[in-house]
Amino acid sequence: MKVLVAVKRVVDYNVKVRVKADQSGIELANVKMAMNPFDEIAVEEAVRLKEAGIATEVIAVSCGVTACQEQLRTALALGADRAILVETDAAQAAELQSLAVAKLLKAVCDKEQPGLVVLGKQAIDDDANQTGQMLAALLGWPQATFASQVVIADGKATVTREIDGGLETLAIRLPAVVTTDLRLNEPRYATLPNIMKAKKKPMDVLKPAELGVDIAPRLTTLRVVEPAKRQAGVKVADVAELVAKLKNEAKVI
Repeated sequence: MKVLVAVKRVVDYNVKVRVKADQSGIELANVKMAMNPFDEIAVEEAVRLKEAGIATEVIAVSCGVTACQEQLRTALALGADRAILVETDAAQAAELQSLAVAKLLKAVCDKEQPGLVVLGKQAIDDDANQTGQMLAALLGWPQATFASQVVIADGKATVTREIDGGLETLAIRLPAVVTTDLRLNEPRYATLPNIMKAKKKPMDVLKPAELGVDIAPRLTTLRVVEPAKRQAGVKVADVAELVAKLKNEAKVI
């Protein structure tokens, strides 16, 4: 069984994001980029399935600029067998939206015929949480989102997922789409020998036109602004002062 894993290039989670002066987006020049943390979990899960003898091949896929090869090489170093980059120019990548990515991934799935597609539940840059669901709809495959445990057996995936009320367990037939939550696993670190081996692993580069996909954006970003700064808190001497402030200043009672 082939397992396809989607990988997105995002601003490293340790970096403080800055908004451009013209409010057209966030500043990416000279900013450290990394693999989306949820996608690292997806790669780890796919590699574990291969180590368990369930998966025969793990394919990492990314959509974006040429620099996305860095994140694909990381996925290869973590244990993926080969990689596919659907390459766009910088302008297209800046406007690459969830539906376009889902269509590109569908085209890759049609070509590769995987038994399972694993994605991070969302990317930390836009927090859209849409691509996995859209991909499942386009493919007509069952889906299980926010997975905290995945068991593959007898042509089915038994997925424990986190919901507001606790945990929900689903049994879905393969092929299927699964999106990963934080508690699914802890990604491994890439060792130096594996990083060196990753440089020799195959990576195919495709263009959206080759896949017959229109990636024109459906939404327009009007402006991007930083969230308002929170005001400093204050200490109160007693309950009476607290009630007075809630009543007279906050006006919530």
